[in-house]
Amino acid sequence: MVGTYFMGIDTGTFGSKGVIIDLDGNVIAESSTEHGMENPRPNHYEHDADAVWWHDFCLISNDLIARSGVDPEDIKGVAASALGADCLPVDEECRPLRKAILYGIDARALDQCAELTDLYGIDQIKAWFGRPLGSSDVMPKILWVKQNEPDIYARTYKFLTGSSFITAKLTGEYYVDKFLGLASFNPLYDPDGTPNAKLCGPICRPDQLARVGETIDIAGYVTAQAAKETGLAEGTPVTVGTDDSGAEGISCGIGRLGDLMLQFGSSIYMFLVADRLIDDDRIWRERFIIPGTFDVSAGTNTAGTLTRWLRDQIFSDLKAIEDAGGENAYAAMAREAADIPLGSDGLICMPYFAGERTPINDPKARGAFVGLDLSHTRAHLYRASLEGVAYSINQHFNIFEEDGVPVRRVMAAGGGTKNTLWMQIVSDVTGKSISVPAIGIGASYGDAMMAAVATGHWDGFDELASKVRPGVTYEPDRGNHEAYKKYQALFDELYPATREIVHRLS
Repeated sequence: MVGTYFMGIDTGTFGSKGVIIDLDGNVIAESSTEHGMENPRPNHYEHDADAVWWHDFCLISNDLIARSGVDPEDIKGVAASALGADCLPVDEECRPLRKAILYGIDARALDQCAELTDLYGIDQIKAWFGRPLGSSDVMPKILWVKQNEPDIYARTYKFLTGSSFITAKLTGEYYVDKFLGLASFNPLYDPDGTPNAKLCGPICRPDQLARVGETIDIAGYVTAQAAKETGLAEGTPVTVGTDDSGAEGISCGIGRLGDLMLQFGSSIYMFLVADRLIDDDRIWRERFIIPGTFDVSAGTNTAGTLTRWLRDQIFSDLKAIEDAGGENAYAAMAREAADIPLGSDGLICMPYFAGERTPINDPKARGAFVGLDLSHTRAHLYRASLEGVAYSINQHFNIFEEDGVPVRRVMAAGGGTKNTLWMQIVSDVTGKSISVPAIGIGASYGDAMMAAVATGHWDGFDELASKVRPGVTYEPDRGNHEAYKKYQALFDELYPATREIVHRLS
């Protein structure tokens, strides 16, 4: 196939996806693969960066080229995104020195959060972050490595996150984008992206940090070694890249004030385009990928991880049928749950099965089904889980409104959008229209689109947004929305009422 093409590959918590698109934004080929996540100790979550991140990238890149029939020389730009923000120490050959410490789901560094808060004072911490330090921040993770694994720290050439590792493997250049770097590595960088030597002092050396660039800057070019492993042409331009959620938002055409992206992946991530930085202990804020814009953002720890757990532990018979070539297990689960009435016959799920990030910011939180009786079935458990995630989403929407950043348009992306029951539940609970783009591939599609912008084939983010085609929109049922308000109120009471007991259990 002769033409001009762009490749995007995204690595997530449990799987990786990739696409090749053409100049019109059409998908020429797709590829995906699954992987695991290691949980060696409570609150410790890890990936083997070589065996998962780089392995998946090479596998998918080669598969995309084979499936598409595209000449690698015609792929004019490549972009990668990955789960963020992680902490991965590497040596001068970009060899991982330990397994990657994952994003906010990994809460091993809470003692370091407290230590740094004592060092700088809570007022200074809030001035930097707009909230207290938490498990989503990389600075305390680096300090954890320094204090607990001093030999690894001493050999660390760079502390990378997922996308910067893949970009470095492709190009030999060490970059992190401003969207991810200035927020997650805060305050180790100054606003212009220069490492702050004074603030790095207690944490790491300034030279141990990657350079900062815009997401759509060209970080470098595919090396000869990377070309052999990926099937790409040597010299292909590679962007700086970004995290999966940012790329997912771009894939939806998010960019105007009040636009909100709702990412249904292993976790829920959302960001709302704002006109300023917002300070609120319950959520996060940063500068957005599009220069000159800001966002308020939030993230739960479970969504797809919870439905996956239910599939594997409660609906294992349906998984066996799928594995034997039968119906998709998730589709069968949704069909069973569709017969359960709103409110799951008085059953509420607290979806904190891996602790929780926003809005409660409590790694010791735990999951629960409240209201169980002998009439409830596994379908009730599943529907209650979908509703529990929706109640958590709605808590965030209410917080955004309180902070004076109203939600005007909601675009949903990610694998969870295939679950039409879930999308309708979220629309009914929040009272908002939920739109899913016609091309709902997500972050890898956004990556490929940004590769087209970065290489000058598309004229900026406005042209990019014009390529996003509308798909299905879920409208809220007003009667259901009113009925859900009772359950939302009960959900809001459950965490404060059970917090101390759950902490003693965990």
